[in-house]
Amino acid sequence: MDAGGSVGTGRVKGFNVTPGRFGHEPVAIVEGDGCVVTIAHRGATLLRWLQSTGTLETDLSDGYANAAELIEQNGVRNGILAPFPNRIALGRYEFAGSSYDLLPGQPDNDRLIYHGFLRELPTNLTSVQTGQDSAELTFACDSIRPGAFPGYPFALDIRLIYEITASSIDLTVHVHNVGEHAAPYAAGWHPYFRLGTESIDELELTIPAQSVIRTTQDLIPLSGAEAHGLPAIDAPDFREARPIGEAVLDTCYSDLVPDDDGISRTLLSNPRTGQSLEISQDNGHMHVFTGDTLGRDRRRSIALEPVEVITNSFNRADLVERITLAPDSHRSFRSGVRYRATLVEPGGH
Repeated sequence: MDAGGSVGTGRVKGFNVTPGRFGHEPVAIVEGDGCVVTIAHRGATLLRWLQSTGTLETDLSDGYANAAELIEQNGVRNGILAPFPNRIALGRYEFAGSSYDLLPGQPDNDRLIYHGFLRELPTNLTSVQTGQDSAELTFACDSIRPGAFPGYPFALDIRLIYEITASSIDLTVHVHNVGEHAAPYAAGWHPYFRLGTESIDELELTIPAQSVIRTTQDLIPLSGAEAHGLPAIDAPDFREARPIGEAVLDTCYSDLVPDDDGISRTLLSNPRTGQSLEISQDNGHMHVFTGDTLGRDRRRSIALEPVEVITNSFNRADLVERITLAPDSHRSFRSGVRYRATLVEPGGH
């Protein structure tokens, strides 16, 4: 089966997982009741999430279109972010009394590094569990080791667990520090979402954030308490649903207000069709990127990125405890997305 295949007219009984190829890249194809999900082994990267409701098919995820894009990594489409999300200022940081350089030999005018290493690493599909209502896939990456990456002499085992139902994808990023020393670490997810429009401008967004992170022109947060600004003053306020419109965002929304179950939920909706996506996370922040600098299809989709920590976390004294992963310790970061539709079929009533 082609990795970019579409849902057929019949319904799949239960969930099944089959292997496929994306150029030279292996993928896992998950088919269930009205959905097809394609995940590349490279970075355990979500490539496609196709939903079928009646006669309407909707691509909900704007992933890499071909294997060359996956290798190039422009826009970090749907990438899983570890051992750090977003940028490390000039690629340098201090941790536990030592200084590290992630870009040795690079001049200061060319020292951009972001979103960690995991997204470009091979993973192994180590476990597949399928049932009538769901599928669970576990991908393993044990490639982060001392000497593998400049400026990061730490040893991590990472497991990426996808739980897929007919209307949802949940992702758990689980890490185990298998080294002898504490390691700086944080995770995130960088999914791009669509809801049947050619532009995100007409979509509505709701984010339960009490603050936004103020940054320099290089998108590095200001120091200490100065980093915390206010919605409607320092960035658009999405505490109540409003159209994205022409807003240009590469902005971290913080101090998320959880629901009664302790989970924070961001909502993206298409008021014209009744379709919506609910992005959930158990902690952290919501980084929003409107895709204005993508290599292709700018503003066709929006990145709604659950992240454990804000940008440049390795260089912030206020986050040392949050990023420190002790030897032989474990940590998990869980996020997910749910699709809902109250649709009027074309030509229907």
